[in-house]
Amino acid sequence: MASITIRNVPDEVHRALRIRAAQHGRSTEAEIRAILEQAAKPAGRMKLGPLLSSIAREAGGLTEAEADAFDRLRDRQPAEPIRFE
Repeated sequence: MASITIRNVPDEVHRALRIRAAQHGRSTEAEIRAILEQAAKPAGRMKLGPLLSSIAREAGGLTEAEADAFDRLRDRQPAEPIRFE
């Protein structure tokens, strides 16, 4: 897992993060991870697969039954990045 160092965090921001973490029953580090995850991967974001299916449906190239079949068969695990070793 990757590590990130953030320098020059103002004292009042750090204090607010500690308070927020305590309110959620987490460490400050865990709270920051949760904040970063929510910012980078918001719950309501449009994903590529459903977006492409909706475009195909609107264009008339994909029936509802076909879209449902593709959705059931789709692998929901993220792809592994390519390694050049």
